[in-house]
Amino acid sequence: MSSTNDNEASPRPADNPTPSETTMNPPHVMDDARSEAPNHPDNTSRDPTEPTAGRPQQPSRTRSDEHNTLKYSLLGPSLTKAGQDSVNQQKVSEIIYNASKGSKFFNNEEVRDRNLTEKISRILARKSQLEKLDLGTDLRRADDYIAELELGRDLSQVVVHIDCDAFYAAVEELDRPELRDVPMAVGKGVLTTCNYHARKFGCRSGMAGFVAMKLCPQLICLPLNFEKYTAKAQEIRAILADYDPRFESASVDEAYLNLTQYCEHHHIAPEEAVSQLRAEVHEKTKVTISAGIAANAKLAKICSNRNKPNGQFHLASDRQTIMEFMRTLPTRKVNGIGRVFERELDAIGIKTCGDIYAHRAYLSQLFGQKACQFLMQCYLGLGRTKIQPAEDYERKSVGTETTFREMSGPEPLREKLRHIAEELEGDLKRTEFKGRTLCLKIKLHTYEVLTRQMSPPFAVHLADDLYKYSLPMLEKLMKEIPDMKLRLMGLRATHLVTTKKPGIDFFGRYKLSSSSSTSTPFTSKPPTNPKSDDAEWEVWPEAEFEEAARQERDDEMNELEKLSQEHDSEARSTSNPSDAQPQPQQEPPDPDPWICPICTLPQLPNDTTFNSHIDFCLSRQTIKEAVKATAPSSSTSNTERPKSLPTSLSSAKKKGKRALPKNEADNNGNGLAKGREKRRAFFSLGGTT
Repeated sequence: MSSTNDNEASPRPADNPTPSETTMNPPHVMDDARSEAPNHPDNTSRDPTEPTAGRPQQPSRTRSDEHNTLKYSLLGPSLTKAGQDSVNQQKVSEIIYNASKGSKFFNNEEVRDRNLTEKISRILARKSQLEKLDLGTDLRRADDYIAELELGRDLSQVVVHIDCDAFYAAVEELDRPELRDVPMAVGKGVLTTCNYHARKFGCRSGMAGFVAMKLCPQLICLPLNFEKYTAKAQEIRAILADYDPRFESASVDEAYLNLTQYCEHHHIAPEEAVSQLRAEVHEKTKVTISAGIAANAKLAKICSNRNKPNGQFHLASDRQTIMEFMRTLPTRKVNGIGRVFERELDAIGIKTCGDIYAHRAYLSQLFGQKACQFLMQCYLGLGRTKIQPAEDYERKSVGTETTFREMSGPEPLREKLRHIAEELEGDLKRTEFKGRTLCLKIKLHTYEVLTRQMSPPFAVHLADDLYKYSLPMLEKLMKEIPDMKLRLMGLRATHLVTTKKPGIDFFGRYKLSSSSSTSTPFTSKPPTNPKSDDAEWEVWPEAEFEEAARQERDDEMNELEKLSQEHDSEARSTSNPSDAQPQPQQEPPDPDPWICPICTLPQLPNDTTFNSHIDFCLSRQTIKEAVKATAPSSSTSNTERPKSLPTSLSSAKKKGKRALPKNEADNNGNGLAKGREKRRAFFSLGGTT
């Protein structure tokens, strides 16, 4: 379950972006988070026992099978949803393929499939080269990392993942009980939820509505009502808080809980506690939930899908059971391994988590260090055990959006923007942030989603400023799209600057265990004592992978909305050519952030801003000294200063210069005071992200 304000990650761009793909697909050889590519729909999974629509096997294709991987891709990201086991996926694949063939969506997916196939060819070529080399060093590093992970394995926690069963549909069925026994879905252009009767026909979330109607002509589709779903979610959250006050919302219909203390306090077994929780939720809200019980969040998430709907699955907390469980688990069952990553792993021979170990020497070279860490944690069945409210995580953005009936006209739209700006001001004050970038999001009455962004001259958080700098974006859209009618408007602040008192390190990072940076080349590891809260945090790359998976699904929904819109437009044109209207053109996607080579944090892709940040990073020692100079002399000693300075600063001092503008180095008191004030302002802007 999640609030309006999102906690977002920022994975890197793909090395083979397509025209509409510029984010969330990291290069496979870079040393950053290996998140899945959301705009690549070629990476779906299945159990070995499930019917198949043609699992991708090799990158080279003949004319007869060149679309096998594309057909598999078009099955969508929710192929593994419960209720699909008895469906003939081959038939579903052909229907989706034929229904979308010839559309812009299909052509774009075809290009992506071809690009991914070429990328896999390069991965295989790289692997062939590596096989001829001595990888003893890589093998030892991998084994050392596995041994270190084993030392930190924590089997003492009871982590539970709960997932509401067909949540949107279940809530609608409460108001219309007659829909419980017929195929029904929520969502018009794109299905967001299907009940289990509809799933028997192959319908699933993330499917274009007109395609679903071909699979199940009697399907009943209802419009979305987020107010209703949010209200029901709040009822469920109130119950969860009785079991774990610090439960973690994962989306509107799922959450993580740590029931260790609850079970100890009530002298109750985990299975009994979860059964009690599920019964209470059903009794008070009339909604059924499924649950997974395991030693960590990763395993609990996998387990919650085992006995859906209205069931639970408990994975025993002993190493042997966990290792056996992961050995046969298809990689796609792991949250964070999406359709693209699944195909890449499949190409080199990794089909299950048990296959990872045999390829451990290649992983870092082929996919990057973070991916190597993530995959070996999957092999061992390890994951985070710390469950906490979403707002406690490092926030990437703060935003709010609202859906409404069709609205048009300059004044009503301006009033709506003003209202949203006031809401965002409240959220920013509550979370104690300012934003250096503003993003405006709108959804037209045709369901097309457009976004625009701009960077104010300073970090903003007041409603007046939020409205002032977002209004020109709205005005420009109104000029580009005459008689614009909207169904949704949202405003988001990104590149955040905290307004909290400093309590973190210079670059806004959390303190890590000292051993994590010295004992192994793999720099991310869980603390050896997971129960300790003395300034240590668990470091798991899975969070970035999971965020990428969520973003992939969101992007998929947007693409499918365009497909549905294209289909509806063609249908109207056929029936009445005069009704056809040109679609508004979207601006090119925003450029990807530039990574600072010093602090490694993403920065705005602007020469002036980036150079200023580089200067700032290089002169951080000087800034620290200037800040210390304003403190009482008793609080500063020579022992507190670093023993050595960066090379750039050392050379600067030899030349008698400091990495600061000349006008800040005046000898008079006023000049020095002004310089200090400027440095403080710069420090507050660059110190956190």
